Formats: sequence, C-alpha cells, structure tokens
Amino acid sequence: MPDRSDEDLIAALARGEVSGLEELYDRYNKIGYSLAYRIVGERNSAEDVLQEAFLAVWRQAGSFRRERGSVRTWLLSVVHHRSIDKLRASASTSAASPLDELPDTPADEPGVWQQVWAELRGDLVRNALDDLPAEQRKSIELAYFSGYTHVQIAELMGVPLGTVKGRLRLGLLKLKGYLEGQKLGEAAT
Repeated sequence: MPDRSDEDLIAALARGEVSGLEELYDRYNKIGYSLAYRIVGERNSAEDVLQEAFLAVWRQAGSFRRERGSVRTWLLSVVHHRSIDKLRASASTSAASPLDELPDTPADEPGVWQQVWAELRGDLVRNALDDLPAEQRKSIELAYFSGYTHVQIAELMGVPLGTVKGRLRLGLLKLKGYLEGQKLGEAAT
C-alpha cells in the first residue's frame, strides 16, 4: 500500500488493523524515542515509555480528533505525558526507599566518585548545548542523540545538506571551546 496519511493510519488503528500501528511506529519511533530519552534521560526507560505510548495510541486511536492537532502532535504529546509519568514514578519510588536499603559500601569508594564526575560532565555538556544557537543545537541533538544521518537531518529541517554539515561543524567547535574552557577532560582529584 502506498504511503498512507497519518489520519488514515489512525483510522486503521481504530479499526484494529495492526499494519496501521506498524506504519505509524516506523514513521515516528525515532522522534518519539528522542523525546522520551530527552525527558527521562535513560535508555531503557525511554524504550519503555515509547512502548507504552504506542500501546496507548493503539488503544485510544478512536479518540483522536483532527481539529485538536495533527497525529504527530497527538502522538508526541502521549510520549511526553508518559515520560513525565515515568519520572514521577521513579521519583516517588526513590523518595520512598528507606536509608537502610542502601548498599553497605564506603562513601570514598572510587565508583561513587566516578559516578559523581560523570554526572558533573553530563551537566557541563547539557549547559554547553543550551548555549548554542537553536539550529546548531537541534542539528547536534538529531545527529548524536537521535541517530539521524546528515541527509535525514537536512530533510527534517528543510535545509541543504551543506547547511547541516556547517551547523554541526560550528556547533561542535563551540562545544569543544566551551568544554575546554571548563577543563572537562581533567578529573577531580
């Protein structure tokens, strides 16, 4: 069957056609995963969120209303809400765990410091990304966090391939300069 519109796929889902779900998943799984990962910050959780979101879309396909927005917007809002629910659930679980359930490891064990250092580096990289111009940041996120090729990014952003490559190069140079200024490569002693 030729490419069906998003609305046709939702109608197929409402009729119980699995092929509609498969096509919708093929079309939106990367952007859905990218959104979930950006919110929950953990690969397995993002995969769980994506699966839950597509299951919800399957079950609620009949409730889609075109006048409220596009299928893409509706699907991504389901992913967003599921991601927030996942964050809330993990926050309440970690807040409810008693201190006596913590492992019996000394606080000065190297693994703890390595974890803290990794988290600090992650914060530095996120801050550096936030300081980039929007086009450069989006290009880097699509390439390095979502796994899109340069050609796919050009198509998604509606710009020539050379523009994407230039944005990536400039953005990465700015990131490098920022991170070198923060001495990211040196671990705390």
